[in-house]
Formats: sequence, structure tokens, C-alpha cells
Amino acid sequence: MQTITLTGGPTVPALGIGTWAWGDKFFWSYGKDYDTESLRQAFRGAIAAGVTFFDTAEIYGLGESERLLGQFMQETDQPVQIATKYFPLPWRFVGGAVADALTASLKRLQVASVALYQVHWPFDFFMGQQTLMDALADEVKQGRIQSIGVSNYSSEQMQRAHDALAKRGVPLAVNQMQYSLLARQIERNGVMQAARDRQITILAYSPLAQGLLTGKYTAETYTPPMGARRLDPRFSPDGLRKLAPLIDTLKQIADQRGKTPAQVSLNWLIAQGNVIPIPGAKTIAQAEQNAGALGWSLSSDEVAQIAAATEQV
Repeated sequence: MQTITLTGGPTVPALGIGTWAWGDKFFWSYGKDYDTESLRQAFRGAIAAGVTFFDTAEIYGLGESERLLGQFMQETDQPVQIATKYFPLPWRFVGGAVADALTASLKRLQVASVALYQVHWPFDFFMGQQTLMDALADEVKQGRIQSIGVSNYSSEQMQRAHDALAKRGVPLAVNQMQYSLLARQIERNGVMQAARDRQITILAYSPLAQGLLTGKYTAETYTPPMGARRLDPRFSPDGLRKLAPLIDTLKQIADQRGKTPAQVSLNWLIAQGNVIPIPGAKTIAQAEQNAGALGWSLSSDEVAQIAAATEQV
């Protein structure tokens, strides 16, 4: 199993599972297109394939994602590593709010500690960044979190968080960012380079661009998208036609490799180094397909060919 060691923290699989859709009825269709049992099977399929790292957040499904993960973990004796997130709401203006939010997350997850605890957005409002980072460092010292991360932080914001934690002798382990073949901004805006310079791992959310990189959606088979995809113009017929050359490249390489376009897309991210993709999985089939991105590597020529194809999108 391919793994990555988070700086100052645990060693985790080089691929995780994102659980935004677990229990979420607002953006996704939990309870309609999929239910608790399909998520349970996705969980079991993932850990059976060695993908034992799950990313959640206190606001996903208003806590339901954490509750479901906690329930599923009670049904297995295999070790599972959890990353969750603290949401910096405006009225959380004292350091104790971090401890209270973490306590609630640990209760829903039914665990004593988590592998990674992240700040969901780069807001500090009245609390201030140093107070926030001090509160997180306190939790590392107490053993309730093994490593600290941030999410959606710019290069400058990430560096400030890194420096604030360094004052406490605690590293910043992760910056969770949108990163895929269709979202390569972090390569150009300084985030990727700053992360590499400081040994900060990128957790890549939406690594399959909400399914666009699976090859499932085409202009020829167009049907109006559901859920959060309705907000994305790339799911329109025109948007899908623009993506066709990239999807064709992925399919060509996938056919040669005996893989799927999704697996090729995820493997490309892993090939960038110190990047952990966290695709979603609502079914066991999706969980097993995700796991198929591990255990092999694209050639340098294939990596370059895929990268070049994204420049035309």
C-alpha cells in the first residue's frame, strides 16, 4: 500500500475518501439516490481495499457525516484514520471554542483522537490566527489530534499559519485544496511550491471534478445534472464538449493500462508528489474504483501528455 507520512503526524494511505456527501441532503441527495446502507458498503469496500483514511467535517450534513463514520467504525475491527475539520464561525472568538468543537466531533465519531484536525476556511474573525493556532497546538499536546491542517488557505495564509504553529514547536501538516486536472490553480498561485518548501501535504478535494474526469458525463449522453453539479457550467452540453479532448486522452491511456479514466486522473495527482487525493464514494463500486488508482504509476511521458491535454480545456 502506498503511504504518505504527514509532517509530525501519522502515516496514512496515499489516497483517502472524502465524505462531504455522506448524510448531506442540501447539496447532495442523501436519502434519495443513496442511503446509509450504500454508504456502509462504500466504507467497507474502501477499507477492504486498504483505503482507511477518511476526510469529514463538522458541517457535512450538519454532523451526520461524522456520525455515520463513527457508526461504521464501530462495526469493524480494522484501524481507520480520520481527518475532520473545525469551522471558524464568527461567534467562535475564544480559543476554548476549538476545544468544544473538537469534543463534539470526537463524540460523533466515537473516538478519543483523530489523525488530522483542519481549519475549514481561512477565517479567524475576532479570534485571530495566533489564538486559533495556539488552541490547535494545545490539542496536539493533549493527544486529541495527531496533526494539524488548514483548508482553502492561500500561500500567504498557509505560511502565516505555519509560522504561528512553529512558535509552539508544532508543524503544519496539511493544506486541503481543490486540485484536479481541471483545477490546477495551486500550481500557479504559489500554494504548491510553498507547501513543498515547508513539507506540507496537499489534500486534494474534488480530485475528479465532481465526476467530470470519470468519463461518465458527455455531451452525447447529456442529462441535466443533479445536486451541486447544477451550479457548475462545465456540466452543460457546451462545457462537456470543451472537455472531450481531455477525456479522450484519459480514456486512451486508461485503455492501454487496463484502468479507468478516474483511476488515471487520481494517479496523475499522486504522481505530483506529496499529494493525497480524497475522492468521494457513495457506493462500493465507487470506493473500489478509487482504490484502483493505487499500486501502479503513470510514466513520465503519460504524466506530461495528460498535463498538456489540460492546457486545451
